[in-house]
Amino acid sequence: MRLAAYQFAVCGDLQKNTEKIKAAIEKAAAEKADFIAFPECALSGYPPTDLASSKDFDYKALPAVLNELQELSDKHNITVLIGSIAFDKKYVNRAFLIAPKRDIRHYDKRALYGYDSDNFERGNTDGIFEINGLKVGVRICFEARFPEYFRELYKANTDLDIVIFYAVSDFDDKEKYDVLRSHLISRAAENVTPIFAVDAITPFQSAPTCFINASGRVLKEAERNKEELLFYDFEKSDLNFGEIGRKRESDRLLTLE
Repeated sequence: MRLAAYQFAVCGDLQKNTEKIKAAIEKAAAEKADFIAFPECALSGYPPTDLASSKDFDYKALPAVLNELQELSDKHNITVLIGSIAFDKKYVNRAFLIAPKRDIRHYDKRALYGYDSDNFERGNTDGIFEINGLKVGVRICFEARFPEYFRELYKANTDLDIVIFYAVSDFDDKEKYDVLRSHLISRAAENVTPIFAVDAITPFQSAPTCFINASGRVLKEAERNKEELLFYDFEKSDLNFGEIGRKRESDRLLTLE
């Protein structure tokens, strides 16, 4: 499966974000991508950085935009994972999964703190989906800091885990970037599951857009703080010696719970 991820300067203007997103989907499709991921809140912008609060988003305009993305998905046979604020009896931080000729699915962020707690309520689904014959786990930003959210995916035997971020700083905080990068490396290695991640880029990018294999090796990474459409050709592969060992010990430990 050819993966794509688009890191860009997310803003609080739904139309501006949508135009960039649609152009990225067209470019990814031209490069034969099967799947493209966009950052957390890529459609709406993130409150209060881009919007005053979750109540200030134009929710009435969202269905039409999602329909446009569905049409592109159908046209190009490409699956789209994209973040946005949503209102579904409560305000949530949502990842929409838009696949060709299918109903739109979603995952709502569960790890909430700070601005998230001020603007959203916690989701209650597991974030596990079938994409092109693969079992794929989806996680959102802050959840990358907690092994438990990825242990859930390990127990479900996911083939690939995807993390969408809106992790940005007001100053150039490379240390924070390195910490979040190391979290992703650990999540991939400890669960013997590849990770594909994407972040926003302004003011300063604090998490990587990258592909990490099941041994925790970063095989592809976008240049930090610059708009980029990253590609990675993913194939499910047999576990190597070290990966087999980690999986066996993980399975043993799970029997002790």
